[in-house]
Amino acid sequence: MTEQPSRLEVEDLQQNLRRVREGIAAQRDPAALRAELDRLHPADVASILEALPLEERLVAWHLVNAEREGEILLELSEAVRESLIATMDAKELVAAAETLEADQIADLAPDLPEEVVQDVIRALPQEERTLLRAALSYDEGTVGALMDFDQVTVREDVTLEAATRYLRALDELPPHTDQLFVVDRGGKLRGTLPLARLIVTDLERKVGEVMVPESVKLRPEDRAEDAAQAFERYDLVSAPVVDLITGNLVGRVTVNDVMDYIREKSAETQLAEAGLSKEEDVFAPVLDSFRNRWAWLAINLVTAFIASRVIGAFEGSIAKLVALAALMPIVAGIGGNSGNQTITMIVRALALGQIQSSYWTKLIAKELGLATLNGVLWGGLLGIAAYLLYDNVALGGVMALAMLLTLLLAAGMGVVIPYLRARFGRDPAVGSSVLITACTDSGGFFIFLGLATLFLL
Repeated sequence: MTEQPSRLEVEDLQQNLRRVREGIAAQRDPAALRAELDRLHPADVASILEALPLEERLVAWHLVNAEREGEILLELSEAVRESLIATMDAKELVAAAETLEADQIADLAPDLPEEVVQDVIRALPQEERTLLRAALSYDEGTVGALMDFDQVTVREDVTLEAATRYLRALDELPPHTDQLFVVDRGGKLRGTLPLARLIVTDLERKVGEVMVPESVKLRPEDRAEDAAQAFERYDLVSAPVVDLITGNLVGRVTVNDVMDYIREKSAETQLAEAGLSKEEDVFAPVLDSFRNRWAWLAINLVTAFIASRVIGAFEGSIAKLVALAALMPIVAGIGGNSGNQTITMIVRALALGQIQSSYWTKLIAKELGLATLNGVLWGGLLGIAAYLLYDNVALGGVMALAMLLTLLLAAGMGVVIPYLRARFGRDPAVGSSVLITACTDSGGFFIFLGLATLFLL
């Protein structure tokens, strides 16, 4: 592993990005640009590469020190990483992967060609090879896929002085080491020894006397979401991962692993809500972006056509009372916003595991009650506004009632859409904003124009 340069402030990163771009555009001395990139932290180099158009990105990538390519690939977004991997031959990819540890290679493996992964496995020492195969065996989204194998263990029958001497003999502690893991001779986890206790306790005492026997334990098969919640709930820096059957320590999860997972899931959720199937490189080729976006745009086109047909069915009413054309976007717009608020809360609660199957009835009752309150308040205000604008009491009443009914529809669909997607094993976030907008647009137009036709014409 190469020594990592120190991190830079955000404003310094922007300055370095500007210098790299200017150097590439001016075809500056490659050695100077290479030196500029070498002094940056891998995460900063990744940020620069993500901010460059594809042609300039490839120029900068070819200037990166080969020994740092693996670390930088790990820091990149999936889309940008794929764009760079596509330009590298098998030897380069194997060389880049060999600079990484087993758990890091496992993170990179899904984006590598299968023959490259096999070459990397064959090139590793036996111990690393075993760890890599173990890491690759866990499904994505599990604790096993998050954990690393770089932890410090001690036995409970040794003194704190012996444990301290052992730590001093190490070159350095693994990142985010806040505790040592106490194991018996067979590798079974017995407890944890926080470094804070080690520092302040009499060194003559045994590890078993001062360790924490009941610590938070994770299993490789646990969901990564559960691990993230445990880290948030208990303010953890690291946590042991133990085998379900034997109780042996198999690895650890750190706050860094959890933060990376949360960031990735947050990005995926944001994209899914907008109907994007995967993360997209902002400088991706047009055809790649088209393939990522067309599906939900097609669905949106169908729903927009349905909404237009709903309006078309009431063309006669709109022609007789032009005020309807000016007022109906207000009803649909507020209904859409309200529905998006509801669906965002439900999707988030599902992701956090806060909704049990028996609570859906209470949840929809709560959202309908909230919609009723909002409908009475804002519907009443809009009804008054419509009366003042058009001097028509009946129109004000229709506006108020339409707003109430549209908000009830938005609340109901805001709960039903994620419920049905989760019920049938689909991601509740995918296309949620598209679906709720379609429902509130068509439904809002139908409710408002239908009421107007009944009571005003």
